[in-house]
Amino acid sequence: MLTIAWDVDDVLNECMRIWFENWRRKHPQVNLKYEDLKENPPHRILGISKEEYLASLDEFRLSFYKKLPPLPEVKEWFLRKGKFFRHLAISAVPSNLAYITAEWVLKHFGNWIRMFCFVPSLRKGIKTLKYDKNKKEFLRWLNKVDIFIDDNKVNIRECEKLGIKCILFPRPWNQSRLTIKETLAMIG
Repeated sequence: MLTIAWDVDDVLNECMRIWFENWRRKHPQVNLKYEDLKENPPHRILGISKEEYLASLDEFRLSFYKKLPPLPEVKEWFLRKGKFFRHLAISAVPSNLAYITAEWVLKHFGNWIRMFCFVPSLRKGIKTLKYDKNKKEFLRWLNKVDIFIDDNKVNIRECEKLGIKCILFPRPWNQSRLTIKETLAMIG
């Protein structure tokens, strides 16, 4: 049975889209659409510092993240094909907030995803042990993943070097030309 490693934010859910919609309500002077977010992190496009963006994202994770719905196309894929694979979730999230993401994953995908892993996303004032500096190092150490799905082009490029089949999940910041349905069909 093949093992799939799923990124969480913006693959299993629409974290950035929903965060952005909430952020825009507080910043009505910003005349941007979600599709305009051609970089992730999008702080430069938004005209704010990276620290402001991360603080806002962390606040969103604390206040709203538990209410995020799973991405319908992905949930449907799991319902139809999930039983034919083993699954794990891997996220880059601050260590002090990883429990929120883990709870969300298990609530919505726990029937299939039996392992939640994270590579700490660094934040000022939060000390954490750093076993791996990125997802590639973690997946190299784990050495059990056959397919990796992520919305970050750099993560995809790096993990391909490990011989893992990598699938870029379509988002405005990675310019994938496939639909979500076409992307999920690549899994098999």
